[in-house]
Amino acid sequence: MTPQDLKSIMSHGLLSFPLTDFDAQGNFNAKAYAERLEWLAPYGASALFAAGGTGEFFSLDGDEYPAIIKTAVDTCRGKVPIIAGAGGSTRFAIQCAQEAERAGAHGILLLPHYLTEASQEGLIAHVEAVCKSVKFGVIVYNRNVCKLTPASLAILADRCPNLIGFKDGVGDIETMMSIYLKMGDRFAYLGGLPTAEVYAAAYKALGTPVYSSAVFNFIPKTAMEFYHAVASDDHATQHRLLKNFFMPYLDIRNKCPGYAVSIVKAGATLVGHSAGPVRPPLTDLKSDEMDQLAALIKTLGPQ
Repeated sequence: MTPQDLKSIMSHGLLSFPLTDFDAQGNFNAKAYAERLEWLAPYGASALFAAGGTGEFFSLDGDEYPAIIKTAVDTCRGKVPIIAGAGGSTRFAIQCAQEAERAGAHGILLLPHYLTEASQEGLIAHVEAVCKSVKFGVIVYNRNVCKLTPASLAILADRCPNLIGFKDGVGDIETMMSIYLKMGDRFAYLGGLPTAEVYAAAYKALGTPVYSSAVFNFIPKTAMEFYHAVASDDHATQHRLLKNFFMPYLDIRNKCPGYAVSIVKAGATLVGHSAGPVRPPLTDLKSDEMDQLAALIKTLGPQ
């Protein structure tokens, strides 16, 4: 798959981040992960991000990362494209990107670097180094310590032909509009705020109709229903699901830092597709929060 092929895939449909399965001891569980991907693949996502943010990339080590990407690629071959997460320091991100390319992934989502603040010049150097280390497509994730300006993205677009996607996890409408108007169709754009469904209609109005869904991990039917409602401007369905599920869901998610991932693993457990516990420093939902989430899921019907 060429970078332009990946750009085309990124330009339509719903994308999602499968959870990474851990066993009771917190080790990667390849068999359970493969079964998860086999369950999710037929629901219609345009691509799946292996070892992404919801897949706890930030808690993985360099030895288990290749096995996760290879499992995803092998399981989903011929079914759905796999985009691998890559991030951390520039050198580690390059190692991940090259490993993902060797494993047969179709591209990478370049997650923010770790901890330190950086200038625009430094961010450009970081993204450029990763892009030039591989041949396949790269999608950059604007979030946290990595906030590229429109001018910086224009420089990177000139220097890195395989930088084909931009994912926004900041939520600054003015900046997002500035980027879209400056870069036009040079990039495929992806909404990437946590629980992206809440922002999906607004981002569609900005020219960014594609987003990644975390709840696809445990309510894939509803996730696709909501995506199609946004795509067709079915406001009644959007408002019903926002009122009855997504807004109460946010009330639980916002109770504790890190719950954006923990609540997805909890949901998967409740629907019979447990991915095991989250790794520290994340914490699992408390029993009463699990009960609240179970009640919400029940209102949606079979998935």
